[in-house]
Amino acid sequence: MPSKIKKYAVPALDKALEILEFLAAESLPLSQSEIAQGIGRTSSEIYRVLVGLEARGYLLRDDVSGKYRMSLKLLELTRTLSPVSQLRFAAQPEMEFLAARLGQSCHLSVIHQGQLMVILQVQSPGPVSLSFNEGTLFPLLQTVSGRVLLANCASDRRARLLQVLPEPSQRAAQEEALLAVREAGYELCNSELTDGVTDCAALVGRPDGETIAALAVSSLTSVLGKQLGREELVCAVRDSAAKISTALGL
Repeated sequence: MPSKIKKYAVPALDKALEILEFLAAESLPLSQSEIAQGIGRTSSEIYRVLVGLEARGYLLRDDVSGKYRMSLKLLELTRTLSPVSQLRFAAQPEMEFLAARLGQSCHLSVIHQGQLMVILQVQSPGPVSLSFNEGTLFPLLQTVSGRVLLANCASDRRARLLQVLPEPSQRAAQEEALLAVREAGYELCNSELTDGVTDCAALVGRPDGETIAALAVSSLTSVLGKQLGREELVCAVRDSAAKISTALGL
């Protein structure tokens, strides 16, 4: 059992999750007593939980041996959520916190068919803010979010996406610039698409991972250094991106 005390403990739920996590890591079916020993509980403690999990279809019990194994129900549940849905669900609470913390709008983007697509926007709580409609597409190389994603996607995918640059020398120069973004872990610079706007973006997920997104805040350049410090902006965006990654289990 974890030593950390939980403020709102739900014993039956804790037991159910312990059982599922334990059996998920085991390759063979196990008896009630083996499961109890494996999670540090008594057989009587987990009997009713095992019956409940079996009744709901999360566990399968062999009629002959009486041993339990995981069903595919959890896998079926995860398949009902698209990667974009999972990203939106995990990011929404933290993005709302970020917008309130900075007083700026923020948006989450992914690579879609060779372009940058905004999949979630959270509006600033202030009276004036910049807005990016969900579903809007932008050129990858002309946005900080696009460059952050290009810098951190798998090398073969990055090479394909950079084929839009006609000259090999352009691609080599861009690769070098993207390497600097990857090493920094973020990018902060003036927007190439909108005058008077400064963009800051950081990676959600792990470099070279299958699921990556970019969390970005676009601010009026006149605001930076007055109401909002550049270091504060970078720190807040990177911190929120890391928390979203953790919420996704990445």
